[in-house]
Order: sequence, then structure tokens, then C-alpha cells
Amino acid sequence: MAWSFREKAQLGGLLLSLLGWVCSCVTTILPQWKTLNLELNEMETWIMGLWEVCVNQEEVVVCKAFESFLSLPQDLQVSRILMVASHGLGLLGLLLSGFGSECFQLYRNRWVFKRWLCLLGGTLEASASATTLFPVSWVAYATIQDFWDDSIPEIVPRWEFGDALYLGWAAGIFLALGGLFLIFSACLGKEEESSLRMAGPTVPPFYAPADRSSDSFYLTPRPRNLFI
Repeated sequence: MAWSFREKAQLGGLLLSLLGWVCSCVTTILPQWKTLNLELNEMETWIMGLWEVCVNQEEVVVCKAFESFLSLPQDLQVSRILMVASHGLGLLGLLLSGFGSECFQLYRNRWVFKRWLCLLGGTLEASASATTLFPVSWVAYATIQDFWDDSIPEIVPRWEFGDALYLGWAAGIFLALGGLFLIFSACLGKEEESSLRMAGPTVPPFYAPADRSSDSFYLTPRPRNLFI
């Protein structure tokens, strides 16, 4: 069975949204949001995430979770809240888009209802993209500001970008593309359906010869499997 363009767009949107959601979850868990290399001891590296701070010294990693949420910097506080909200929005968008896709068939499930589900799911995925890109970009901006702060002595080590930031940017892009694909497929669905209806051939009814058993004259339908 050949897939239509709408079905391909829906499948691509679902796969991109799922990939972005998984990458976003991994980004939240990873502690490599910021890295700090000490010039005095090159074998020692500090890494900081949303939940803990770790020290890597001679291939031995020791991590300690943050004791209080209020003790975190403001950028990490907001980032933790927004990343958790992104997971909820992304998961809800995946569920709604899955129910609204052509792959999911339900008895008496009207196309208009599925279209609105797919449209709402794509909007949620786009919102999840925004709530992922914003905290990652804010942490990156705060890191750049601290790195080039002239008030800090040069001898003090500076925090730099961690690998989790790049993964977070990739997750936000995947979520945005997935949401756009889902919204695009929902907008195209009605046009495809109307074009198929207009292009469908109309079959004229078959009629048998007139029945003259009485004085009245009328036509009777003839079965389709009757050939003359």
C-alpha cells in the first residue's frame, strides 16, 4: 500500500518528535552542562549539571547532588523547571499526535477529530522545543558572560560549555521540526481529501429496459453483474 504525502509527513514528524524528546530527557540527566578545567591540576575536571556537580580526577568520578534547589544559580533553577515542563509537553504531544495519525485507526473516528489531535500535538511539540532551547541558551549565555567578566581575576578558572548544551540544542531542533511536520500534515489533510473526492469518477446507474406489464411506463434498476 502506497503512503500518501500526509502520512509520510506525519510519520516523519512523529519520529523527529520522539528523537527530540529522548535527547531532551538525556540532556536533563547529564551533568555536563558546564565544565571547568584547572590549570594547576590538568588531571582534574569539574562538571556541573542541573542536579549534581562532579569531579573527574584521574578517571575517577565523584558526584554530589545539590542539597537545596534555592542554592542553585538562577539560570539553573529556571532551566530545571523548564526542562521538566518540556518533557511533559513533548510526551503529551507524542500521545495526541499518535492518536491523530493515520496509523492509528479507531471505530467511528472522524477525520476532523484526528486532524485536530494532530494539530494540537504538533503545537505541543513546538512548545516543548521552545522550553528546551530557552534554558539551554540561557545557561550558555550566562557561561559566556562569566567567562568574559573583567571583574573576575584571570587566575580564577572559568566555566565553559559542556556536551549537554550541544545535545540540548539538537533536541530543541528535532522537536521544532517534528512539530512543524505534524502541523503541516494536519493543514494538508483536508485539501487532499477534497481533491480525492472531486477527482473520483461518478458511476452512472444501470437501468433495465422498461417494464410494460401494466399501462404505466417506468425504469427498473438492473443488477451490475447482468451482461447483455
